[in-house]
Amino acid sequence: MEHYEIIIKGDTMRKYLIALDLDGTILYDFDTIIPELRDFLRIIKADGHKVVIATGRPFRSSRFAYEAFELDTPIINYNGGLITHPLDSGFPVVNYTIRKEAIIDIFESNVEHIRNAFSEVKDAIYLFREEKEIEPLLHVGGASLIKTGHLKDTLNDDPNGFIIIGKQGQGHHIADYVHNKYQGEVLSRIWDLKGEYDSIVEIYTKESNKGKGLVHVADYLEWPLSDTIAIGDGHNDIEMLKTAAIGVAVKNSHPELLEIADVILDKTARENAVTCFLKSFLNY
Repeated sequence: MEHYEIIIKGDTMRKYLIALDLDGTILYDFDTIIPELRDFLRIIKADGHKVVIATGRPFRSSRFAYEAFELDTPIINYNGGLITHPLDSGFPVVNYTIRKEAIIDIFESNVEHIRNAFSEVKDAIYLFREEKEIEPLLHVGGASLIKTGHLKDTLNDDPNGFIIIGKQGQGHHIADYVHNKYQGEVLSRIWDLKGEYDSIVEIYTKESNKGKGLVHVADYLEWPLSDTIAIGDGHNDIEMLKTAAIGVAVKNSHPELLEIADVILDKTARENAVTCFLKSFLNY
């Protein structure tokens, strides 16, 4: 693992496909884009590089970044569970879902540990109960549908993902249930949001990961994986950094991501880590 200031410069004759996570990587809050980053990504795009967003967010809450960067590439949402192209109706869409029966079972069997929960089918939200404190997680702007109530009564389709806000200290009970009951058919991970929320458990399909998403996008663009860079900060970025030729982790990334990163930056999203690294690596 190398510090970005001493990494060998990239080949200035090569063009790179650059996969960027949003939260914690280029966004230090829910919706602030540093103008220098926006302008720089537009410049390298005009010079022939490609940028693809790879995020756990739904499209509705990542569209603003796609448009700010003036992208013309596919977008990877739900950590690879949904891959679309906003500008190409003929794009081979990826849409991985979890059986709704499994979601309802996980909820019903762990309701004593659950404070709230919501499931998403593309841009539709199925929320257990209204709660102002979790609104930042919902990204309700642009939602095609919002239904509130018990999931067994509202969830009619297989969702792309399921988020459980557990009661204090109860997240591990839910994660253990998923592991023991579903044996890899359905997966779970507990988010570390630095104390902002206590026990958030994400339920997702084993097919959904950003690494597979990057391969799908690279194949569509006919771009060699040898000319790819992936930059992230979370546990959900591990497969993407492993897949890319150069895997980059920002400062304060998840410990397991730091273990596999080729490059670890000494700056955070708030300190504009991505712009600093790319300017150095691409020799701008």
